[in-house]
Amino acid sequence: MKQLISILIILNVLPSIAQQSITLEECYTLVTENYPLAKQSQLMEVQNKLDADVISISKLPQFSLDAQATYQSDVIKVAIPNANIESLNKDQYRATLSVNQLLYNGGLTNASLKVNSAQLKTRQKQVEVSLYQLKQQINQLYFSILLAQESELLLNAKQTLLQAKLKAVQAGIKYGVILPSSDKILEAELLKIRQQFQGLESNKTTLIETLSSLIKQPLSAATLFQNPLIETQLQTELIRPELEFFQLKKEEIENLESLMSKQNAPKLLGFATGGYGNPGLNMLDNSFQTFYTVGVKLNWNVFDWNSNRKQRKSLSINKDLVDTETEIFTLNTNIELNKQLKEIDKIENFITSDLDIINLRKEVLQTAESQLRNGVITSSAYVTELTNLYEEENTLVKHKTELQLTKANYNVIKGQ
Repeated sequence: MKQLISILIILNVLPSIAQQSITLEECYTLVTENYPLAKQSQLMEVQNKLDADVISISKLPQFSLDAQATYQSDVIKVAIPNANIESLNKDQYRATLSVNQLLYNGGLTNASLKVNSAQLKTRQKQVEVSLYQLKQQINQLYFSILLAQESELLLNAKQTLLQAKLKAVQAGIKYGVILPSSDKILEAELLKIRQQFQGLESNKTTLIETLSSLIKQPLSAATLFQNPLIETQLQTELIRPELEFFQLKKEEIENLESLMSKQNAPKLLGFATGGYGNPGLNMLDNSFQTFYTVGVKLNWNVFDWNSNRKQRKSLSINKDLVDTETEIFTLNTNIELNKQLKEIDKIENFITSDLDIINLRKEVLQTAESQLRNGVITSSAYVTELTNLYEEENTLVKHKTELQLTKANYNVIKGQ
């Protein structure tokens, strides 16, 4: 029974002490979802729906209410003798309710809705482009944290080795095999390592806090940043969101052209007006009357001095400008990709050289260890060789991290 209770306690405690971990892909997703700019996309949808509702209102009947009371200095008089026609009152009153219903406008309303929809897609894609461009910033922060983690591991290994060597040197001093004060050099080097730990920890904390702010996710020094294995595909085409943005801009312009072509189309409206006033429609009846009129109205701007045609031509030039922007973006992106490929080749060659140098440094350090044990060299000479090996191993870690960072940037630039 006690064993069962112990197992249950362990199962309950394990989740609470499990180490938090995060991946590069999760950072990409979180910054896309949580960065303040991401909220704009939803706000744009709400705004677009309101704008579309306003445009669609033109299809509904439009009501207007008018009322007026006037006093005239003179009125129409019928100069017919013995006609017994009463003159109009100089004070007159009228209240009317009018209804106008759009019957035909050449598809202008639908064209306006299409423009509104196209503008929404373009603006949302612009937000997506801005969020996508944060990925390189995420790469820089993430791999800098990985480099700090690896540097801490190397520094810890160096510290452990020096602590063991310090004990051996102190024993050698005790038995007179090694010169006195040799241990002081190792102790000083260990103090220097503590300073390096503090510097690494401070830098790592700053990087983690910055990344946490970007992705809106709590992170700490205890968080495990998983080391990704980045693969690059060299033969694929660009699939950047900017290219989709340029295409959407062209589609928006085409919809605007369609809208412009319909602005001079004839517009047919039906109308009805009902009212009550004195006088009514019968101007000879000097009394309060109800009245109404119904009819249709045609409006057609048959000549606009080629204004509409020139505006459409201007829009057509905008499409050419977008094509130029696309060409420039593609050219610059391919140049940047080529630079990244050259950088990948360079770093890979560096890594090959680093491995050869480290193997040689290890052989030199083994010789130095033997010489220190036998009192042939001082602790200072040994520390120099150990530091040389540490620096080379640190350079290898740096180059490996830079290689992964460059590959990740290449994939981001490519759009993979």
